[in-house]
Amino acid sequence: MSTAAQTHVKAGKAPRTLTDKAPRKPWTPSQIVLTLLATAVSAVFLAPLVWALFTSLKSETEAVEVPTHWLPKDWTTQAWQAIFETGNITNWFVNSFVVSVCVTAVVLSVSALAGYGFARTEFRGKNLLLGLVMTGLMVSPAVLGVPLFTTVQQMGMVDTYWGMILPQCAPAAMVYILYKFFQGIPRELEEAAFIDGAGRWRVFFTIVLPLSRPSLAAVGIFTFIASWNNFLWPYMVTNNPDLMTMPNGIATVMNSYGIQWAQLMAGGLMAGLPLIVVFVFFQRQIVAGVAHTGLAGQ
Repeated sequence: MSTAAQTHVKAGKAPRTLTDKAPRKPWTPSQIVLTLLATAVSAVFLAPLVWALFTSLKSETEAVEVPTHWLPKDWTTQAWQAIFETGNITNWFVNSFVVSVCVTAVVLSVSALAGYGFARTEFRGKNLLLGLVMTGLMVSPAVLGVPLFTTVQQMGMVDTYWGMILPQCAPAAMVYILYKFFQGIPRELEEAAFIDGAGRWRVFFTIVLPLSRPSLAAVGIFTFIASWNNFLWPYMVTNNPDLMTMPNGIATVMNSYGIQWAQLMAGGLMAGLPLIVVFVFFQRQIVAGVAHTGLAGQ
């Protein structure tokens, strides 16, 4: 019998087994304050989603009543039925998914190669080229709308998937994030692989990329979210209703019937549902990626 068990027996208590849980310590005042603060912040962020859900379950007449109220007086799914009947939701969802996945794949490939090249190779004009790439951080995408549309039109890619995908694949911010991360990888790991006869490509794919999973996951998730929410560029480059993405399709339905607030809330919830799922299932990768990349104080 162990010393702890003998002590419990002498004290008239049963010995503690491995299955017994340790007594929970009382909360400190700081823990209570932080918990209340986190609860309040969570309520602030969840309130718009709850409001949108309740509004989508109201009739159109009740949705615009003044004063407004949270809970519907008459619960109805009329707005959800109208969205499915008047809009091609399935097609819009597939278009958004295809465009976002393709953009994410291209951005990850380009950013990883460019970031590793800047971090580990030396060539003439490297700093100038890196500065040119970084200037992309200072230019708003809206400013480039007209020249990008002219270029896409001249290439014959208007009303095509490639016309929506390629202009979104200029990832200056993502190149910088992976560039800073690759700089933090110890060179000794790569030098040991070079001594064993591995080439640059093998080192990149077998050593660098596996170590970069948190950063790659964060870049991929951020790119997917940005592409899914992109409204302006798909709106500019597509006139074909069969190629509309979720934001553009929902906006078209709303314009056809005026501002139908219940339908608008239902469509917004449908468009945001995939992003909520992505965040719920990949929140650990998002936090790890932010902690390991230039987004955290670089």
